[in-house]
Amino acid sequence: QHIIKIKGIRIKPRIEEHDYKTKLNHAREFLTKGNKVKWVLMFRGREMAHQELGRQLLDRIIQDTVDVSEVEKAPKKEGRFIFMVLTPK
Repeated sequence: QHIIKIKGIRIKPRIEEHDYKTKLNHAREFLTKGNKVKWVLMFRGREMAHQELGRQLLDRIIQDTVDVSEVEKAPKKEGRFIFMVLTPK
């Protein structure tokens, strides 16, 4: 029996391209090993005024991992966080 773990990855809306690719590679690695990935997008200070940037980033993550994952829980805002869970195909 295989135990499915949920791996968490925290990001901010103003993430640099190299950092984004690193986090994405970690997520792909977790998904190919059969684990779920919980993305937590954290807003700080005035970033709350630009929540559409966070939504765009999560949509980009979904597009970049579409070959190895599917969305289990769509992006949902709670306070100053947006959560999303991806599960392996």
